[in-house]
Amino acid sequence: MFEPVEHLQDPTSYPEADRADRLRNQRVGQELARIVATLGAAIHEERRRRHISLRGIARLARVGLGTAHAAEAGKVCALETYIRLADALRLKAEFELTDPRRRDSPTPRAVDPVHAAMGEAQASHLRALGFEFGLDEPFQHYHFAGRADLVAWSVERKALLHIENKTRIPDLQDCFGSFNSKRTYLGDELAARLGVGRWRSETHVMAALWSGETLPVLRAHAASFASVFPQPVDAFETWWRGVPPDSGRHRVVVVFDPAKGTRKDRRQWLGAIELPGVRPRYRDYAEAVSLLKVGRT
Repeated sequence: MFEPVEHLQDPTSYPEADRADRLRNQRVGQELARIVATLGAAIHEERRRRHISLRGIARLARVGLGTAHAAEAGKVCALETYIRLADALRLKAEFELTDPRRRDSPTPRAVDPVHAAMGEAQASHLRALGFEFGLDEPFQHYHFAGRADLVAWSVERKALLHIENKTRIPDLQDCFGSFNSKRTYLGDELAARLGVGRWRSETHVMAALWSGETLPVLRAHAASFASVFPQPVDAFETWWRGVPPDSGRHRVVVVFDPAKGTRKDRRQWLGAIELPGVRPRYRDYAEAVSLLKVGRT
């Protein structure tokens, strides 16, 4: 006989299941944020291309002005909202599920243009310095499976650099939880994969888009970021100059601008200690898409 469902022990009460459930919730939240950011950027870009005002597209789609603005800004909206906006722009809304393990599947970098621009700028700079690197590097540790946005390494110096790029920071707990899991497990797996044995130095960096959406979060939660990223920016700075740290484990947060600009004094990144009084380079994600001219054919 089957025991009534209400008398069975909840499987999430087990510590292993509880931890796996939390990690799953983190991945769901990250994926949701990525999808709505991509949809919002696509709607904004097509609306601008067609020279339609925000009020005009809201009227054509029969949605509220605030709803249209929220969709473009990457806020989570009803699925019907995205379909209405797409239809008003004469776009066809298509949603599909892909297997990230297949080589022909689109990666997060391919569908999040600003995120991709950040990774490409970092990869280009590190490659010019002679480092080996990987983008969207997969790894797995028991229940935790993930992808590192960018990793670079020097086998000779036994030094590893890991960068997680953030175009927005909607949830601090999810953001910190994902970052801490990666910095804990990533280094050992990559060292084994590359035959290094053990890294003498590991530098784990969170690079936030230099925008009006991320700067207020960093400033408002300075104490929280200081606890998760306690080291000064020196470790990342030495990597950026081509000389990795000799030893130690470093955790650093910076703001990053994927466009170098034309002014000689325009820095591409800044450490957290330099943020007070700094103005954003981009108003929000949508403006970054527009100004960087990414994701256009």
